[in-house]
Amino acid sequence: MAHLPASITIEKFPTTELAELREELLQAGLDSRQSAELIRSFLTIRGYGVCLDEASKAVASNEVLFGPLQRMQETLERVAVLM
Repeated sequence: MAHLPASITIEKFPTTELAELREELLQAGLDSRQSAELIRSFLTIRGYGVCLDEASKAVASNEVLFGPLQRMQETLERVAVLM
Protein backbone atom coordinates (compact mmCIF):
# COMPACT_ATOMS: atom_id res chain seq x y z
CA MET A 1 0.00 0.00 0.00
CA ALA A 2 1.23 3.49 -0.77
CA HIS A 3 0.81 6.63 1.26
CA LEU A 4 -1.64 9.19 -0.01
CA PRO A 5 -0.12 11.52 -2.59
CA ALA A 6 0.42 15.05 -1.31
CA SER A 7 -2.40 16.36 -3.54
CA ILE A 8 -5.01 14.00 -2.00
CA THR A 9 -6.29 14.50 1.53
CA ILE A 10 -8.55 12.34 3.60
CA GLU A 11 -11.83 13.66 4.90
CA LYS A 12 -11.90 16.14 7.73
CA PHE A 13 -13.12 14.17 10.72
CA PRO A 14 -15.61 15.79 13.09
CA THR A 15 -13.97 17.31 16.16
CA THR A 16 -16.11 15.14 18.41
CA GLU A 17 -14.81 11.95 16.75
CA LEU A 18 -11.20 13.11 17.07
CA ALA A 19 -11.74 14.02 20.72
CA GLU A 20 -13.35 10.63 21.40
CA LEU A 21 -10.45 8.81 19.72
CA ARG A 22 -7.93 10.81 21.75
CA GLU A 23 -9.81 10.14 24.99
CA GLU A 24 -9.92 6.43 24.23
CA LEU A 25 -6.18 6.40 23.49
CA LEU A 26 -5.41 8.23 26.74
CA GLN A 27 -7.74 6.20 28.96
CA ALA A 28 -7.01 2.72 27.61
CA GLY A 29 -3.42 2.49 28.85
CA LEU A 30 -2.23 0.93 25.59
CA ASP A 31 1.32 0.65 24.31
CA SER A 32 2.22 2.33 21.01
CA ARG A 33 1.49 -0.79 18.93
CA GLN A 34 -1.93 -1.28 20.53
CA SER A 35 -2.67 2.42 20.09
CA ALA A 36 -1.69 2.13 16.42
CA GLU A 37 -4.20 -0.71 16.11
CA LEU A 38 -6.88 1.52 17.62
CA ILE A 39 -6.03 4.22 15.07
CA ARG A 40 -6.17 1.56 12.35
CA SER A 41 -9.67 0.60 13.48
CA PHE A 42 -10.76 4.24 13.51
CA LEU A 43 -9.54 4.76 9.94
CA THR A 44 -10.69 1.37 8.63
CA ILE A 45 -14.26 2.00 9.76
CA ARG A 46 -14.10 5.18 7.70
CA GLY A 47 -12.77 3.44 4.59
CA TYR A 48 -9.02 4.02 4.95
CA GLY A 49 -6.06 1.80 5.60
CA VAL A 50 -3.16 2.76 7.80
CA CYS A 51 0.58 2.34 7.90
CA LEU A 52 0.95 0.75 11.36
CA ASP A 53 4.63 1.68 11.64
CA GLU A 54 3.84 5.34 11.03
CA ALA A 55 0.87 5.21 13.40
CA SER A 56 3.08 3.66 16.11
CA LYS A 57 5.67 6.41 15.62
CA ALA A 58 2.97 9.08 15.84
CA VAL A 59 1.65 7.64 19.10
CA ALA A 60 5.14 7.19 20.56
CA SER A 61 5.99 10.81 19.79
CA ASN A 62 2.64 11.91 21.30
CA GLU A 63 1.49 13.50 18.02
CA VAL A 64 -2.05 12.18 18.46
CA LEU A 65 -2.29 12.41 22.23
CA PHE A 66 -1.50 16.04 22.94
CA GLY A 67 -1.87 19.37 21.20
CA PRO A 68 -4.67 20.72 19.08
CA LEU A 69 -7.09 18.39 17.35
CA GLN A 70 -5.98 19.90 14.02
CA ARG A 71 -2.57 18.32 14.64
CA MET A 72 -4.28 14.99 15.24
CA GLN A 73 -6.17 15.39 11.94
CA GLU A 74 -2.88 16.09 10.15
CA THR A 75 -1.31 13.02 11.71
CA LEU A 76 -4.22 10.82 10.61
CA GLU A 77 -3.84 12.20 7.09
CA ARG A 78 -0.15 11.26 7.17
CA VAL A 79 -0.65 7.67 8.35
CA ALA A 80 -3.73 6.89 6.22
CA VAL A 81 -3.34 4.86 3.05
CA LEU A 82 -5.68 4.29 0.13
CA MET A 83 -7.56 1.00 0.22
